[in-house]
Amino acid sequence: MPRKKTVNTEKLFKAIEQGTPAKEIMNKFQIKTSAQLKALYLDALVAQGQVKGIAGRTGGGPAAKKAKNIMVNKRGSLVITREMVEEFGFKTEDVFSIRKTKAGVSLKKA
Repeated sequence: MPRKKTVNTEKLFKAIEQGTPAKEIMNKFQIKTSAQLKALYLDALVAQGQVKGIAGRTGGGPAAKKAKNIMVNKRGSLVITREMVEEFGFKTEDVFSIRKTKAGVSLKKA
C-alpha cells in the first residue's frame, strides 16, 4: 500500500475557508482525487481536535478495547463470564444466532 499523503493542514484550511474550488486545491497540493482531498481534510480536522476520530481495528490507542475470551466447556457450551453478561446486557433465556464468517464467528442476539 502506498504511503499516505501529508499536507500542510493550515494551508489546506485557509484554502477551504477562502472558498477556493476543489480543483484548484487539488492542483495546489498535488491531490489526485476528490476522495483523497476529503480524507486529508477530515484527517486535518481530527488532528486539530475539531472532529473526534473514529476508533477502528487499527486504532490501538486509549479508545481501543481489550479482547475478551470465552471458552467451550466439557458439554460443548460456550461459557461467558458474569462480567461480560452484565456489560453486554444479556438476560436469562436470551436467544442468539451464530454463524461462521471470513473473520471467524459471528454471534448475534436474535
